[in-house]
Amino acid sequence: MLTSLIAIVAFQWPLAVFVIFNSVTAVYFTAAVCFRFYLLALGWDDKIDAAPLHILHDEDLPVITILLPLYKDATALPLLACYVDRLDYPEHKKDVKLLLEEDDLGTTEEALRLGLAERYEMIIVPPCEPRTKPKACNVGLQMARGELIVIYDAEDQPEADQLRKAAAAFHAREETLACVQARLNYFNHDENWLTRLFTLEYSLWFDWLLPALQKMGAPIPLGGTSNFFRTETLRAVGGWDPYNVTEDADLGLRLARLGYSVEVIGSTTFEEANCKTGNWLRQRSRWLKGYVQTWLVHMRRPQRIIATTGWRGFLAVQLFVAGNVFSAIINPIMWGLFLFWTFARPQTLQGLLPAPLVWLNLFALVAGNFVFILTMAIGPLKRGWRGLAPFALTAPAYWLLSSLAAYKALWQAVFRPHYWEKTDHVISAAARKRREAALAAHFSDEPFYDRRSPDIAERSIPDSDGSRRAALSENERARQRIHHS
Repeated sequence: MLTSLIAIVAFQWPLAVFVIFNSVTAVYFTAAVCFRFYLLALGWDDKIDAAPLHILHDEDLPVITILLPLYKDATALPLLACYVDRLDYPEHKKDVKLLLEEDDLGTTEEALRLGLAERYEMIIVPPCEPRTKPKACNVGLQMARGELIVIYDAEDQPEADQLRKAAAAFHAREETLACVQARLNYFNHDENWLTRLFTLEYSLWFDWLLPALQKMGAPIPLGGTSNFFRTETLRAVGGWDPYNVTEDADLGLRLARLGYSVEVIGSTTFEEANCKTGNWLRQRSRWLKGYVQTWLVHMRRPQRIIATTGWRGFLAVQLFVAGNVFSAIINPIMWGLFLFWTFARPQTLQGLLPAPLVWLNLFALVAGNFVFILTMAIGPLKRGWRGLAPFALTAPAYWLLSSLAAYKALWQAVFRPHYWEKTDHVISAAARKRREAALAAHFSDEPFYDRRSPDIAERSIPDSDGSRRAALSENERARQRIHHS
């Protein structure tokens, strides 16, 4: 009914509706830019490698369930398994569950070939709708035996001490601390222009903005991986929404709405940055579609967010969660008005819009893009990656790609709301090289080297019972141990 009313008003008074719409978008765009700059200042003194609050002895560490949801990820599996196995945590306190789809025979065969059935619990997820990662994770949640639970994606390479840091963060803390988020970044940031801009964005997001939201006490839209939850709390709040394609962003807001807190810890999971434009667009449009879903779901009862996080938390949801989508949508409109003003007669534009509104649009465009470039340039400095900062000057071209993904996300939100666009992994030269090293470690006694972590003792991936090679030739016996759910 409201849509019909807006359509009627727009038909009767198109110029007035255009002026009102443009005024709202320009003000909103400016507010979102200012809020991001405020978060940058707030996160200025946050340290990435902050020491954990407690050093726990092995006997005091909790059991941690590690969920590995995979679909058509046979190529990425050897590398993921190597990094999971090298996590510095007592083996008997790692409850690793490999979540595989029933029709994904390729990944299942690769898991058996690598002998993972000897070390992990392999769970076959039934092929029912929705075909999403959160649905698979909910299956794993029901079978988790750990006090804490964490997800790692196919391309993840967590730092070796990450489980210990997460356990330390939860130690002796109140039950209201429901989740700690490890930081995410990329190991192939220097592959090409796209990976450099992607790294600038992630550095800003996880090293500056999310810690600033934590300081504000605002809801934190979690990243899609390396989130550690109290298992019982996660079960109590209903687990992940299987219909949301950015399930952890939704869960972060839901935890805040229910009075729980989230913290960012000083450990990083490195991933493979998308180095191909088509693959990047598929991934980004899914993320943005999920943000649209998340915002629509939680705005059904906005008073709940206000009641638990206050007006500052509510505004953070509008300017940060919604802002990431709507800013990408608005940005081409700002550029379009600028180009029209540049190449057409200024009086033509002023005949359509009042002069103050024209200048507001120009201010929003210039100031907004300047602030976005500045924040992107500052983003990698905490990691000492100063060589990436100059690439921030090319960020407007990157945001045009984001805008393209945003419009695709809007279309899919209407016509294919729960469709999960698959992201391809191990497509970069750096990832392929690491995969070769991981395969060598699986099938020989050679150590698996991780050049990112020279402080961690390089060692071979442990063969838990000395029978890996025998297991590879006994696939049928291993199949019988696969748990079907």
